[in-house]
Amino acid sequence: MTERVKVVTLGCEKNLVDSEIMSGLIHERGYHLVDQADDATVIIVNTCGFIDAAKEESVNTILDMAELKQTARLKALIVSGCLTQRYKQQLMEEMPEIDGIVGTGDFHHITDIVDEALNGKKPMKVGNPAFDYDQKLPRLVTTPRYTAYVKIAEGCDNACTFCSIPIMRGKFRSRSIDSIVHEVQQLASQGVKEVSLIAQDSTNYGTDLYDKFMLPELLNRVSEVEGIAWVRLHYAYPGFFTDELIDTIASNSKVCNYIDMPLQHSEDSILKRMRRPGRQRDTRELVAKIRSRIPDVALRTSIIVGFPGETEEDFQRLCDFVREMKFDRLGVFTYSNEEDTPAVRLPDQVPDDVKEWRSNTLMEIQREVSKDNSGKYIGREIDVLVERYDGRSDVYIGRSPYDAPEIDGEVFISNCTVGIGEIQKVRVTHAYEFDMSGEGLR
Repeated sequence: MTERVKVVTLGCEKNLVDSEIMSGLIHERGYHLVDQADDATVIIVNTCGFIDAAKEESVNTILDMAELKQTARLKALIVSGCLTQRYKQQLMEEMPEIDGIVGTGDFHHITDIVDEALNGKKPMKVGNPAFDYDQKLPRLVTTPRYTAYVKIAEGCDNACTFCSIPIMRGKFRSRSIDSIVHEVQQLASQGVKEVSLIAQDSTNYGTDLYDKFMLPELLNRVSEVEGIAWVRLHYAYPGFFTDELIDTIASNSKVCNYIDMPLQHSEDSILKRMRRPGRQRDTRELVAKIRSRIPDVALRTSIIVGFPGETEEDFQRLCDFVREMKFDRLGVFTYSNEEDTPAVRLPDQVPDDVKEWRSNTLMEIQREVSKDNSGKYIGREIDVLVERYDGRSDVYIGRSPYDAPEIDGEVFISNCTVGIGEIQKVRVTHAYEFDMSGEGLR
């Protein structure tokens, strides 16, 4: 019987790309990919190990899937991803339910791992986290047909004191421009209209391969691919955000005026402890410059609350900063102690209940900011990528260039004149906390 394989993906979109490559390899091997875990004879759980909550979700998912050995047809449970790269020995020793393990730099060996596990072995292939994405590997895209993620680099060199990414993903490594463009061309030939370029540190792209910042060149090359309408950029490190990059986003009509730039905090003393580049003055100057040159830009950022040493005064100033900067999108994370990171050893750890209160407080502030910001779209005509139809309300739903897949708001469209996966011109009539609604224009 042909083995039936289910790939379960946890964590970020970078993990999703890894899973899609594993799915392509499994398909090439002749195994049948299934949608439901209950139908699978082999399950691969691609884990996240970034923060405590993600690790807990990964472990719980592994245990949930393992139960299918008793209640369904599961024969082999394979675990991959960041958790395995970091805790390979502990997982294998403490979770006998696992039949095989593969790390972040070795997932292209997934079919060998599956075969060995099915033959009763307990394979464990976890080496250097470096993986060469320039390899010509198959990939089965699992996002809707019109949108896809493309990794432009792997790993990170920035050594923030709170972050375990370099441990799990290794040093920063750029893919070649030709490799990325070739992949985008393949995606476009399959009907993809929106590509989201992702990396842990996208603004540093090219410095290792070409000895200079090459993100502007990459954005221009990708936007030239026939069929691509939107190019979206994720995780722009503020320390490397150049004037050339700002001008490229401003002048290239296919590059979305959307910048996801994690700042992590506002206060200089906390930024120094985090080992983040620059200081609040630099952030204010950069944001002002971006908004001056790209007037309709949507700025998304991420903030960590409860970092060791964050006082109540620090937090109140952070709240004032968020109110004043009026970011279009903002995500808040509570600080999580990560093993083998310098921040674990810092004094003045903040209690968990204080972290949660600060997180909730900051999100309430951002809700008010978002509500105020959204009004600027009323009366404007914007492009919307149509994603689905809601029959109960008789409206189509999509996203604007200012909204990334999964994490941002949506646009509700009446009188839509195009199909799903197409771009509709919409006049915005109402704006809400995170979403908008409007009428389709012919």
